[in-house]
Amino acid sequence: MKLLHLNMYKKINYIAAVVLLLASYSVKAQVTSQSPYSRYGLGNVKGMLLPQLRAMGGISTAVNKPSTYYSNINMQNPASYAGITMATADIGMSAGFKELKKGSLSEGSFNSSLSHIALAFPLKAGRTGLSFGLVPYTELGYEYTNTEQLDTTTVNKLYAGEGGLTKAYFGLGQQFGDHFRIGANVEYVFGNLIESRSTELQAAGVLNTKQQNKNSVGGIGFSYGAQYEIPLSVKSRITLGYSGSYKSDINTKTSFVVTRYKLNSAGEEEPALDSASFLENNSAKLKLPLVHNFGISIQKDNKWLIGADYRMGKWSQLSINGVNKGLEDSWGFSAGGQLTPDMTSIGSYFNRVDYRLGFTYDKTYIRIGNQDVKQMAVTFGLGLPLAFNRYAFHKLNFTTELGRRGTTSNGLVQENYINFHIGFTLNDTWFRRFKFD
Repeated sequence: MKLLHLNMYKKINYIAAVVLLLASYSVKAQVTSQSPYSRYGLGNVKGMLLPQLRAMGGISTAVNKPSTYYSNINMQNPASYAGITMATADIGMSAGFKELKKGSLSEGSFNSSLSHIALAFPLKAGRTGLSFGLVPYTELGYEYTNTEQLDTTTVNKLYAGEGGLTKAYFGLGQQFGDHFRIGANVEYVFGNLIESRSTELQAAGVLNTKQQNKNSVGGIGFSYGAQYEIPLSVKSRITLGYSGSYKSDINTKTSFVVTRYKLNSAGEEEPALDSASFLENNSAKLKLPLVHNFGISIQKDNKWLIGADYRMGKWSQLSINGVNKGLEDSWGFSAGGQLTPDMTSIGSYFNRVDYRLGFTYDKTYIRIGNQDVKQMAVTFGLGLPLAFNRYAFHKLNFTTELGRRGTTSNGLVQENYINFHIGFTLNDTWFRRFKFD
């Protein structure tokens, strides 16, 4: 009986810790970014990927269970929830260095944030599972100035944006027969997108203007997926996958403010003198695009997995309050894999480590001056086991992304970045029965 009580207290502590983290995330977390390309659309789209999937180039559509010993949460394709066999919690954070280059100029920045909180539970182990959590959807963050000469007066045009969108999701996955799975997520998309544009004359006492647009987003979206397995042997298989998101209409409140202000003798902005225009809390609709993902993977249980994804997004459909955002349709692909030399090794810890590698390429939805903005990255990472027994499996996942977006040709900005992701995965059997002699 004492053992049972200790086990109950341990589970209660886990639940309490997760609840506190969820509350902290919703109240205090703020995503930051430094990217001029986040000005377009809704900001930089993050994708619903945990570190262990990002390390493999972001392959996810056809990934179910790389191991029979533990469960991973793959919210990018909710059909995978059907393979959850243990109570699973995944919590992580991200950090990154970014260098912006334009011509002979360059500028660096560093940002970090809490990246995800996700939980999953088997309703019927290996057949039915559910998952819920919080993940970032987009990041908005930029600030730059264009300088023009008007007769003998210097005019600065300042552009700035901040904020981002988050997804709170709840999903179910179900397996039918021995090889086919389907699943769906209900996603509450929320957050603020704040953008401003100022026109400043470089002279003290001159009246300048600033326009600020704010979208406060809060509404329901949907995503879905399916997977089909083709057995090659008892321990190896090919998995085919599809996932997508519906072109949902999300509620948003728009605000538009025009203020006038002056600069002091040091060139700093003084408090606004008045508001030339003010419109607040106008109801509108944010129309999200239809997105498709197709994937294939080949794996040998507890040994290796390789796979590839192809994706396309109808971002030309994105609009706010009926106004099209002028984006292009996007497409991209990822390839990657994972190798575990010997998951049950006793003599060598490094034989139990997951080694991951991948590559990703995208033609983004941004087109400037008749030139597509493209993005590519090499990814790699480790899955470090922390504890393992028949009832629990804990793992620390590290991922690094080395990437580039854009180019310095034709006056564009090139982003070179190094992103780091870390996630703690806890697998446990929370509701097992104990027998006493």
